[in-house]
Amino acid sequence: MTDKQSNPALRESATFGRDVIAEIQRAAETGIYDIRGWGAKRKVPHFDDLLFLGASMSRYPLEGYREKCGTDVTLGTRYAKKPIVIDTPVTIAGMSFGALSAQAKEALGRGASEVGTSTTTGDGGMTAEERGQSTKLVYQYLPSRYGMNPDDLRKADAIEIVLGQGAKPGGGGMLLGQKISDRVAQMRNLPMGIDQRSACRHPDWTGPDDLAIKIAELREITDWQVPIYIKVGATRTYYDVKLAVKAGADVVVLDGMQGGTAATQDVFIEHVGIPTMAAIPQAAQALQEMGVHREVQLIVSGGIRNGADVAKAIALGADAVAIGTAALIALGDNHPRYEEEYQKLGSAAGYYDDFQEGKCPAGISTQDPELSKRLDPVAAGKRLANYLRVITLEAQTLARACGKSHLHNLEPEDLVALNIEAAAMARVPLAGTNWIPGQQF
Repeated sequence: MTDKQSNPALRESATFGRDVIAEIQRAAETGIYDIRGWGAKRKVPHFDDLLFLGASMSRYPLEGYREKCGTDVTLGTRYAKKPIVIDTPVTIAGMSFGALSAQAKEALGRGASEVGTSTTTGDGGMTAEERGQSTKLVYQYLPSRYGMNPDDLRKADAIEIVLGQGAKPGGGGMLLGQKISDRVAQMRNLPMGIDQRSACRHPDWTGPDDLAIKIAELREITDWQVPIYIKVGATRTYYDVKLAVKAGADVVVLDGMQGGTAATQDVFIEHVGIPTMAAIPQAAQALQEMGVHREVQLIVSGGIRNGADVAKAIALGADAVAIGTAALIALGDNHPRYEEEYQKLGSAAGYYDDFQEGKCPAGISTQDPELSKRLDPVAAGKRLANYLRVITLEAQTLARACGKSHLHNLEPEDLVALNIEAAAMARVPLAGTNWIPGQQF
């Protein structure tokens, strides 16, 4: 019997709920702020609040088994001599070796390569496992410069300059000492077992002119061969995208607040940034006003889970999406087979987010050699490839239902919103009306 059932007079505070009270008590007892991984847990307007207008009479749908619907994307067409061509618009976001095990990095490379898409190194440098298995690998150039190696940079198929992350825009990364193994320490030039924090701003960037100089240097190092990405956390998106384009980016990566992280303060995850869905129209507007929409490609990340999310992001103006949390789940993270071990850690399958502790039973977010051995990179890579195929087919199904022969032909006109908040953020009409909140008729 619950407290409410035993005493109907009890009424929980909407402001000071039991979860809030528990956190105040924890902070009072420990004197430290809460650190965790994953992404925002609060409910915010998301792609589920949008619906597609499928074809009926005024539009013609495409037959799923007879009429083609393209999914290929070319990234880096603005300046790079060798743009990246991917077969699906779903890429793997940057997740570091250190946060993840070497086996997990290898599995990501195997799965992505099987379906013809790209992976991203993340903070901490390039591992032989990931480079060896990734046919298309993006090298992240981060504020920390951990693992920065000019030779590895030249081995990359693209370079991503990271100025912000959706889970913590304005904040740096964290890697606690228990995950800094001998190999991680050597790659990052850090002492073993000591907590580290990445810088919150890039040392080569104090304004767009500085960034333009850095991009020019990277292009010289790589002989203008590979695309240069700029990644920003979704906050002042309209202006950030314009500055990225002005600095010379081939691709802009936009990470919404639902984006995950291996470790940061809970207050960052839940209270900084804006929802992914709200950021995409701002980015598309900026690109359109500069006359470079689809010339400078837009990759969107943060809370992408299924083919509907992929199709809706593209309809709002993205060229491709990146997944992180969903990819780890596909590898085997938070699987019920480890329920007993999650219980011992004080969590449960589907709830485990203490990635910073390095005790992941699935062998994914850990540097413990015994735990890491549990993850078979070949089998995990196959699961990821299966998942990527499914969400690509789902996106195609929706595009065909709207009469589109390519995912990039989806547009805001194909969408309506279920509530006023989503209509205002996505800039599409409220279902059953022609009203877009904030815009005049």
